Amino acid sequence: MPHLRLLRLPLLVGLAVLAVYLVLLGAVWVVSREDQRPPVDALVVLGAAQYNGKPSPVLRARLDHALGLYREGLSGTIVVTGGIGEGDRVSEATVGRQYLVSQGVPDSAVVVRSDGRSTQASIQSVAAWATEHGVHSVILVSDPFHMLRLRLEARRTGLLAYTSPTRTSPISAHWRYELFFFSAEAWKIPVVLLGLT
Repeated sequence: MPHLRLLRLPLLVGLAVLAVYLVLLGAVWVVSREDQRPPVDALVVLGAAQYNGKPSPVLRARLDHALGLYREGLSGTIVVTGGIGEGDRVSEATVGRQYLVSQGVPDSAVVVRSDGRSTQASIQSVAAWATEHGVHSVILVSDPFHMLRLRLEARRTGLLAYTSPTRTSPISAHWRYELFFFSAEAWKIPVVLLGLT
């Protein structure tokens, strides 16, 4: 019957969208479990919120993870990213630099890239800096849910990038909270793949 065929079409489309979404969610989860740690030219910390000049728990977890990689000797340079959020007076990158220096990292080893207020903008800023300074390889540090999108964004810029997720973020400490971020991230992947950002 024609009306049954018309009803079937939206159902099939809905099932196809759901199947693609589940595949993307699975890909986000799989990449989030991978911790790549080769020696590189620079470690890159993706920004997160800061509160009155102090890193938020999420940003601190990312900085601490990069600090661990730095102390392992994987690179002698840490690049901190993140612009000035609405209502803030200082950038996430600047707060990141202050924190790392307070932990014993020489000021000369920290590069501030505060001109990005999104993942895409931050990666583009890092890629531009890398080109200017002959940097060929980086490890990107962020929360686990962020890893796949970081790899894709880096690939778009031609940056040779590995990923190393922090395991101490408050986001990872609560499975419902983490599930929310993983679920949202899966919707962002097609946007990156299609180059719509």
